[in-house]
Amino acid sequence: MIVEPLTNAFTILLVEDDNMVCFSISRILEKEYPGSTVYCAENGLIGLELFRIHSPDIVITDINMPVMSGLEMAAEIQLIRSDAKFIVVSGYCDKDHLDSFNKIGFVEYIVKPLDFNRLFAAIEKCRVGITG
Repeated sequence: MIVEPLTNAFTILLVEDDNMVCFSISRILEKEYPGSTVYCAENGLIGLELFRIHSPDIVITDINMPVMSGLEMAAEIQLIRSDAKFIVVSGYCDKDHLDSFNKIGFVEYIVKPLDFNRLFAAIEKCRVGITG
């Protein structure tokens, strides 16, 4: 069995309402995965539109955001592409949010402050599903 190495050519949609946090995370992701493309959205509605336009491989989303929550956005994305891969990053760790995302399906639920090693491991889990 020949295992092809993972390339860095993949796309991420990062949905986070704090612009500075979004900018910082996107720069770190671009450095960790130099061939990747990161699209940023400040709320779920913009995230949904960017998903429709770019059809990213991975969606990293906060939950509580103005206009449209990450949960509402994820539900709409599931209607577009049922195999979409979600990583949830939130300041909250309550059972209701976790149960709601469990219904949609997610690869990882990471509570802020963000542990980048855990985020990178979650991205790798998504990428194995994308490429393998």
